[in-house]
Amino acid sequence: MTAGSVRVDSWLWAIRVYKTRSAATTACRAGHVRVNGERAKAAQQVKPGDELRVRIAGFDRILVVREPIAKRVGAPQAALAVDDRTPPAPPRESIPAFAQRDRGAGRPTKRERREIDRLRGQ
Repeated sequence: MTAGSVRVDSWLWAIRVYKTRSAATTACRAGHVRVNGERAKAAQQVKPGDELRVRIAGFDRILVVREPIAKRVGAPQAALAVDDRTPPAPPRESIPAFAQRDRGAGRPTKRERREIDRLRGQ
């Protein structure tokens, strides 16, 4: 390990992207973490200036390493170690909402199911 670098899974855990280091390692194995555009293994070293793309819940977060930290620190210090360049999420109004049945209304009848399918465009 060179001075000024740290493992990518350890860094993602230290800045609180993942709750556990093993979850960060699993994400690296699954290909959800990219360092400077390349798939990252858990033991890959990151240094200041590296850009990470982390896929979480179907969305990519773009993070730039400011400071390589290996141990979990307080939230204010963790925020200083990363530059979050993730674009803002689209507003909720632009996401189409699906019609939902009232709770306790039971299963839809055949007629209601056909109406639902027509609304959904199926």
